[in-house]
This record gives sequence, C-alpha cells and structure tokens, in this order.
Amino acid sequence: MIIGLTGGIGSGKTAVSDTFEQLGIEVVDADLASRVVVEKGKPCLEEIAKHFGNDILTENGELDRAKLREIIFKSEEEKNWLESLLHPAIARQIQEELESSISPYTILVSPLLLETSQKDFCHKVLVVDVPVEIQVERTLTRDGVSEEQVKSIIKSQISREKRLDLADLVITNDGNLEELQITVRDLHQDLMSEI
Repeated sequence: MIIGLTGGIGSGKTAVSDTFEQLGIEVVDADLASRVVVEKGKPCLEEIAKHFGNDILTENGELDRAKLREIIFKSEEEKNWLESLLHPAIARQIQEELESSISPYTILVSPLLLETSQKDFCHKVLVVDVPVEIQVERTLTRDGVSEEQVKSIIKSQISREKRLDLADLVITNDGNLEELQITVRDLHQDLMSEI
C-alpha cells in the first residue's frame, strides 16, 4: 500500500514523514527524487544546460536552483518546458524507489502530489492541513523568505479546499510536535490493521 502524503508549504509534511520513518516505514520523497534527476552527469541536467545555457550551472557544474527558479517564476513557457522534461524523469525515479521499498506500506511525500500524476502511484492520499496564517508564519520562520514570496508559493499550489476534497485521510497540524506525533502513531496503527 502506498500512501501519498501532501500539504501546502509549511504544513508539516516533513514532521509527519519523519514520524513515519521513526515507526519503520519507508518514505520516498518526491523533492529528493527531483534533485536526483538533475544531479551532475544526469541527462536532465545536460538538457537544462543546453536549453538555458551554461550560466544555469554553478562553478562546479551543478544546477543553480535559485537562478532556475527565478527564470521559471517569470516565464510560464519556460516553466512548462522544464516540467515536460522533469516530470517523466521524476516519475521514473519515484517508481523505482517505491518498487524497492520493503516496509509494510510506503509513504510518498510530495508537495505537488495532487497537481501531478504522482497521485496515480498512491492507494490513499493523506493531507497535512493547517490554516493559511500558520503556513505563512511557519514558512517565514523556517525559510527566512519574504511574506510576499510565501503567499506566491501558496497561490501557485492547489487550493486548500481542493486538497481537502481530494484527501482520503487528513491530519490537522495546528498543535505542537508531540500532538502531531501521537496523531501519526494512531494513523500508523490504523494503516497496519488494514494490511
């Protein structure tokens, strides 16, 4: 059984997935998979450099993520080009990692689970939900970015209402870490009893 774990920025996906890992459940992280496919020497990185020019690379030949983010935030066309290159490669990487999992069930963590075909890998969708004010507050504290940038990211993600509509399971994360961990442990017991 594969559980897709998602939620808006600052919702607490990492705290939830870390708790599942502590319970012995394998976690496949779509963000990590998206980094693997653009590592030095990988075909996707070569395509990106060919498309955007070598100044998209750092001095040591790795992807300059900040520069790339700047370009795609300004241009819908470039964003679409990049997604058409990366999404299939990321999907293959995720598929390989899911297939090699040996825990009773597997968690697929993805901020864009519901916006991409990654949801097709999952038997259930688990949403970590928090009010927007908490999302903004947590992200500002954690990432040290501007409030405007946080709100722009929230706006670019699927709406909270739609995310909740598509959820099979919901964890409300408006309390402290200990409360969240108890909720995850309870859910883990429920999932184990379904297997």
